[in-house]
Amino acid sequence: MSSTLHRPRLVVLAVLTAVLAALFTAAPSAQAAQGTISGLAGKCVDVAGANSANGTAVQLYDCNGTGAQVWSNPGDGTLRALGKCLDIAERSTADGAAVQLWDCAGSPNQQWVVSGARDIVNPAADKCLDVRGNSSANGSRLQIWTCTGAANQKWNAPASGGGGGGNPSGFVVSEAQFNQMFPNRNAFYTYSGLTAALSAYPGFANTGSDTVKKQEAAAFLANVNHETGGLVHVVEQNTANYPNYCDRNQPYGCPAGQSAYYGRGPIQLSWNFNYKAAGDALGIDLLNNPWRVQNESDVAWKTGLWYWNTQNGPGTMTPHNAMVNQAGFGQTIRSINGSLECDGKNPAQVQSRIDAYQRFTSVLGVSPGANLSC
Repeated sequence: MSSTLHRPRLVVLAVLTAVLAALFTAAPSAQAAQGTISGLAGKCVDVAGANSANGTAVQLYDCNGTGAQVWSNPGDGTLRALGKCLDIAERSTADGAAVQLWDCAGSPNQQWVVSGARDIVNPAADKCLDVRGNSSANGSRLQIWTCTGAANQKWNAPASGGGGGGNPSGFVVSEAQFNQMFPNRNAFYTYSGLTAALSAYPGFANTGSDTVKKQEAAAFLANVNHETGGLVHVVEQNTANYPNYCDRNQPYGCPAGQSAYYGRGPIQLSWNFNYKAAGDALGIDLLNNPWRVQNESDVAWKTGLWYWNTQNGPGTMTPHNAMVNQAGFGQTIRSINGSLECDGKNPAQVQSRIDAYQRFTSVLGVSPGANLSC
């Protein structure tokens, strides 16, 4: 049965690889797309020690912007760093075979397909690039493994080359603009973690005109800025509040503990019922393991996007709908914390959010629009 299931996928991937190679053979002047490849816990695919010697280990490591983490995808099926190719050791097709850096030879063990589902697949082995042991620790080796769709096989990678000069992530906010907005951010809140999370809600900052897309991105990031003190705080600072977020009236209770559901992440997700709802929507068990929101950057960003795109809060619309339907930035404030801030209850907090939104729209080069206050 397994061979019947896998054979069609091998054929499709092989054809896709051939098509990509043919396209870019016909356009040799195209510039290779390049950037970081980020995955588990928002960390980057890294060449150990920035060493370009054949056989150098390829690992997971904190994103640091060095050349050891800049990969190009020239469209010939290879992924390249430091002038060499991502390679499967010994040309193995077995689960657990290590990946390494090696001279580019065009061989099947150096061919990769970056799928829309964020898998990076070697067609010859019909296996995915995988983090060994599902470990997000610095130095965790990368390998190939049967594709499972697990988080340790999901990557945010540069698209195939051909255009050049754009933003490899496709997000309307570039990494340079993100860093400009959050110069003092906590290293936990990675740009790669955010862009990796975007696949959970593809309509976010991707609906309407270019201006509306940028306004929505600025609105989300301005509210996030306010909730986290400029992307500084990963968890709620007032620990005395921690035991208060367990609603025992819920039938599932608080299996992670009375004090486990405090605010975490860019929107400061709190309460057991919100962890349950967010986890169910994202396919992640956050009710039993809420700590993932403070330990994994992409999970944290996904919870923020979950709230933004699906929850009205004390408002009458989701923040996403407020922006794409041009109800105004003020309605996003109402949906996030309107019961405590809007209608004159805390004008200083409202103004803080507005100020950040106006700064961020300026960075993105768009008008903030109307109806800024709630």
